[in-house]
Amino acid sequence: MDQPVVVTNPADEALQNGSDAPGSWREPVGTPSLPEVFRSVRVPQGGPAWRRLFAFVGPGYMVAVGYMDPGNWATDIAGGAAYNYTLLSVVLISSLMAVFLQALSAKLGIVTGRDLAQACRDAYSRPTSLVLWFSAEIAIVACDLAEVIGAAIALNLLFGLPLVAGVIVTSLDVLLVLALQSKGFRWIEMFVICLIATMMVIFSLEIFYAKPDWHGVLAGFVPHANVVSDPKRLFIALGILGATVMPHNLYLHSSIVQTRRFGKSRDEIKEAIKHAHIDSTVALTLALFVNAAILIVAAAVFFKAGHHEIQRIEDAYKLLSPMVGVSIATPFFAIALLASGQNSTLTGTLAGQIILEGFLRVKIKPWLRRMISRIIALIPAVAAVALSGSKGLADLLMWSQVVLSAQLSFAVVPLIQFTSDRRKMGEFANGWVTRLIGWGLAVMIAGLNAYLIFKALTDPSA
Repeated sequence: MDQPVVVTNPADEALQNGSDAPGSWREPVGTPSLPEVFRSVRVPQGGPAWRRLFAFVGPGYMVAVGYMDPGNWATDIAGGAAYNYTLLSVVLISSLMAVFLQALSAKLGIVTGRDLAQACRDAYSRPTSLVLWFSAEIAIVACDLAEVIGAAIALNLLFGLPLVAGVIVTSLDVLLVLALQSKGFRWIEMFVICLIATMMVIFSLEIFYAKPDWHGVLAGFVPHANVVSDPKRLFIALGILGATVMPHNLYLHSSIVQTRRFGKSRDEIKEAIKHAHIDSTVALTLALFVNAAILIVAAAVFFKAGHHEIQRIEDAYKLLSPMVGVSIATPFFAIALLASGQNSTLTGTLAGQIILEGFLRVKIKPWLRRMISRIIALIPAVAAVALSGSKGLADLLMWSQVVLSAQLSFAVVPLIQFTSDRRKMGEFANGWVTRLIGWGLAVMIAGLNAYLIFKALTDPSA
C-alpha cells in the first residue's frame, strides 16, 4: 500500500509563499480523508471548459443519494397519503436548504483541504469534538437504520426474503464498495449515477400511471402555515427535513470533493468551487424530483382514495397496482426501493469512515466499520420486528428520520462558522448575505426541533 499522503491545504502553501491568499489552519492536515482515493481524479488543465466541468461531476450525485434513501420514501409516502400535496412545500424548502448547505460543505473541503470532521477536531476542544462525533455517529446509525429497513423490505417484496435475512444480505454491500473503490473512485460514482437514473425512470412512469392533479401539485409547493401549527404535520415535516438534509452528507461532501486533483492557485480553487456547486446543484435537483415524485404518487393514489393511514412502504407496495390499474407498478416500486437502499449504503459506508477518522484519527478497515454500524442498526430493527412486526419497522423508520433532523444542527453550526471565518477561508469566506441565510437556517432547524419536543412533552395527543 502507498505511504499516507501528507498535505497542507492551498491556503497554507499560499501563506508560505508570502501570498495574501486565503488564511487557514496553519498546521498540516496529515493523512487526508479517504487517502486511497485522495486527489485520484485528474482535472484537465487545458482544453474546453466542459471537460474540466465533467471532471467534477460525481461527488454531487454521491451526496444526492442520501436525499432519496428509504427514509425519504417513508416520510414522503406518509405525507402524501395523509395530507395530499400540502407537504410538497417542505420537500422543496428542504431541497433548497440542501443545495445551500452542500455548497458550503464543498467549499470548505476545496479551500482548506480539510473535511468537516477534521475541521471540528482541529478547531474545538476535545470534549466538544467528542460531543460532535457522538452526534454524527447517532446520525450515521439513524441513516443506516433506514437503509437496513428499506433494503430488507425491498428484498422481501421482490423475493420473499425474511426481513432479518434481508438485513444480513444488505450488510454485504461493503464488499461492493471495496471492489469498486479498488478500481477507482469514478467506478463508485458511475454505479451510483446508474442507480439514480433507474429511480428517476421508474418514478417518471409511476407518475404517468398515477395521473395526479397537476393544479394541486403546483399549489402544494406553496408553503402553508398549518404545517407548523399542526404537531402531526410538523412531525412528518421534520421527518422529511431530516430525511432530506442529512447531517452525515455534510461530512461526506467536504471529503469527496478532495478526490479531484485540481490546481492550487486562486483561480483554480475558484473554478473548482464553481464546478463543485454546479455538480451538487444539478444532482440535488434530480433528488428533488424523486422525492416530490414519491409524495405526488402517494397523494394521487392513496389520499385520493381515502387511504390516509398509509405509512408503511409494504402497504403502499400492495395497494399501488390495484389502485393504479397497472400490474407493473408494484415491481417497479420495489426495484426503485432496492436501488435506493443499495445506493445509500454505499455512501453511508464512506461517510462513517470519514467521521471516525476525522474526529478521532482512528484508522479502521472499512468492512469492519461497516459491520459495527450495521450490527448497531440491526438491534433496534430486530427488536421492532419482534415486538410489533412490520408496523414497528414503519414507526422506527419514521422516527429515524426525525432523529436525523434533531442531529442536523450539530453539523450545520460548525459548517457555517468555519466557512464564515476569514482566518480559515480568506477571500472565499461567506459574505454577509450567505452568513445571514446560514445562521437563519441553523436557528430555524433548531427552533422547529425544540418546538416539536415541547409539543410532545406538553400535548400527549400530538
